[in-house]
Amino acid sequence: MTRSHYCGQLNKSLDGQKITLCGWVHRRREHSRVLFLDIRDREGLAQVVFEPDNAVLFEQADKVRSEYVVKIHGKVRIRPEGTVNPNIKSGEVEVLGLSIEVLNAAETPPFPLDDYAEVGEETRLRYRFLDLRRPEMAEKLKLRARITSELRRYLDDTGFLDVETPILTRATPEGARDYLVPSRTHAGSFFALPQSPQLFKQLLMVSGIDRYYQIAKCFRDEDLRADRQPEFTQVDIETSFLGEAEIMDLSEQMIRRLFQKVLRVELGEFPRMTYNEAMRRFGSDKPDLRIPLELIDIADLLQSVEFKVFAGPANDPAGRVALLRVPGGAAMPRSQIDDYTRFVSGFGAKGLAWIKVNELAKGAEGLQSPIVKFIPEDRLQAILQRSGAQDGDILFFGADKAKVVCDALGALRVRIGHDFNLLTADWAPLWVVDFPMFEAGDDGRLAALHHPFTAPSCSAEALAENPLAALSRAYDIVLNGLELGGGSIRIHQRAMQQAVFSVLGIDQDEQQAKFGFLLDALKYGAPPHGGLALGLDRLVMLMSGADSIREVIAFPKTQSAACLMTQAPGTVDSTALRELHIRLREQPQAA
Repeated sequence: MTRSHYCGQLNKSLDGQKITLCGWVHRRREHSRVLFLDIRDREGLAQVVFEPDNAVLFEQADKVRSEYVVKIHGKVRIRPEGTVNPNIKSGEVEVLGLSIEVLNAAETPPFPLDDYAEVGEETRLRYRFLDLRRPEMAEKLKLRARITSELRRYLDDTGFLDVETPILTRATPEGARDYLVPSRTHAGSFFALPQSPQLFKQLLMVSGIDRYYQIAKCFRDEDLRADRQPEFTQVDIETSFLGEAEIMDLSEQMIRRLFQKVLRVELGEFPRMTYNEAMRRFGSDKPDLRIPLELIDIADLLQSVEFKVFAGPANDPAGRVALLRVPGGAAMPRSQIDDYTRFVSGFGAKGLAWIKVNELAKGAEGLQSPIVKFIPEDRLQAILQRSGAQDGDILFFGADKAKVVCDALGALRVRIGHDFNLLTADWAPLWVVDFPMFEAGDDGRLAALHHPFTAPSCSAEALAENPLAALSRAYDIVLNGLELGGGSIRIHQRAMQQAVFSVLGIDQDEQQAKFGFLLDALKYGAPPHGGLALGLDRLVMLMSGADSIREVIAFPKTQSAACLMTQAPGTVDSTALRELHIRLREQPQAA
């Protein structure tokens, strides 16, 4: 007989029924000459009891060990009073074992397969096939499957078509390095793995497939963090004849319905905030609105002071002077302030000035800080009044180039919000809109803030005249301080696309070489269109409460983009390299 039920499906309604379970021995224990085996499968645990009155069966069951694969036939019965286990789905019943078959034995695993064992991530990734047996990990993969199912259902119900786009394509400038694939049949030429299906989904709009989606694999050869992987999955959406407000509404409804169906959470309406407002108030274009702290600009109050640490950035058009008020923060010890100083240095800050507000009524004498003596009393009072400081608060200051101040104080705001348990809600969604079209790099060259296929809000002439003043028709969806995804209205006219390429320093020949197929498509009646891409891994991470997207990907890479389980990437033999027309350069020997 094959499996009749999963372990997690057993309940009181099956009392007296004979069932068959297939799974792994999670743990075994013996009590009062009765043997208990906890059997585990993907749906949960079930307790199986073997009693000594059947000596042969008892001896068979007594030989099994943890992680043996077994098939058990038995009879469901209500657990005795006082033995119900409320922590598992099948906790009200147990199974009286009538037969047991060992389908495979197992060696002792390299780590315990329960939720409570502290195991290093390297070991877990090396034996990922075992790590995924743990109920905690199995639940995350099941949640991921349910999330993708609900997203597909919503998109199917709203008229979107699931269309696959190529994995082998050509390199495009999307802000990160491509993974390149050498061609055997075209010597010296390379495919690229797609950073996104961006151009193909735009071409589908030109083709008349006016509502497209795909759960798409994407690849970026970039430095990794807790929320980055070299290969990742995104929910890719594109639609024709809708503006940004309509696309945002449609996407917002999708996310709200997802949270209702999966988590029973009502997210409510998503507020919309401009990029400039987000940077001014929170120092970030993906602010965590659960944290009530905000940055307060004070450059105008410090332009005339002699203290150059403040006066320099205050008088610099590219500078910023801002403060962060932490209510009740004056009680923090100097060691914690020093820790925060080290923290902001990682974002380029040269230091972290601070003022403890002990007694406002005493003026400067009621303030504790090494910088008070450098700031005139009237300026201090103006700063305190603007900040809304109260007795017992601490003020942290940032004074540098605007980017450094935003990065440092924005990150400090989030750190303090968590350290002081200031979060005001479980979920805080947000749309950020009106992004700049371009940003200037350290070399002075302009780069697209999102990607070069995003439509500007202005004309091609205004774009060419002052590109740094141009805003884009882009929008990012943010949840709890993480960018879930982003999208934009795309350029659908050839002349505008060429104008954007020109601003980016891509000349006519390079435009034709790299994007000739797109430019050709735009001259054959491309409709107005736009879309969105959501990071599925990041979405599942948030909804599951995981700390890293590696926790919600079945077989993730490490932060160095390696797979410890398969030992990838690996070397390739010389014959294969010759077929690919590749010769490796010898690495210099270390001295």
